[in-house]
Amino acid sequence: MFSVDDPYGPATDHHAGAAPVPTGPRLPWKALLSGIVLRPADTFLRTRDHAVWGPALIVTFLYGLLAIFGFDTAREEAIDATLSTAIPYVLMTALGFVVGGLILGAVTHTLARQLGGDGSWQPTVGLSMLIMSITDAPRLVFALFLGGENGLVQVIGWLTWLAAGALFTVMVSRSHDLPWPKALGASAIQLVALLSLIKLGTL
Repeated sequence: MFSVDDPYGPATDHHAGAAPVPTGPRLPWKALLSGIVLRPADTFLRTRDHAVWGPALIVTFLYGLLAIFGFDTAREEAIDATLSTAIPYVLMTALGFVVGGLILGAVTHTLARQLGGDGSWQPTVGLSMLIMSITDAPRLVFALFLGGENGLVQVIGWLTWLAAGALFTVMVSRSHDLPWPKALGASAIQLVALLSLIKLGTL
């Protein structure tokens, strides 16, 4: 079996009857954000017992502040509006993304538990919010300059959506100790919602 010093070992043996145990110290926010992109499997395993509310709420809120400018019509309305009107509009949009991320993450967690998962809701919801924001960031950056209907932006949108699906699957699999088909199934509603609410608005 695994040694006591192995931070990953205990978390991979849940089916043997052992209760989940902490998988190591909490990751610093920089290591967390870079790990989601560069080392997703290990990062999700390390964070399965730790809430990530701080990074999740901040990153999602910042993403929401810029997200409105990735939609051509909404961007024109925001630019044409007076400053006193535009600021509340942008802030409400950002809050909407935060609330939406919380709800979608909760749905993913609930489905994972119904499919036999054993993970905690706080890491699952927080990581779901981070995946949603981080994976759409490349499309959003290009959309800010080229417009949401640009062909390159559309291609990037589809590629980042597929990347989100892969990361959601890995996250749920690691966080809830589920095989990847069930993990993908638990993420399905969130993926469809992201496709409908974010991607199809510009594709």
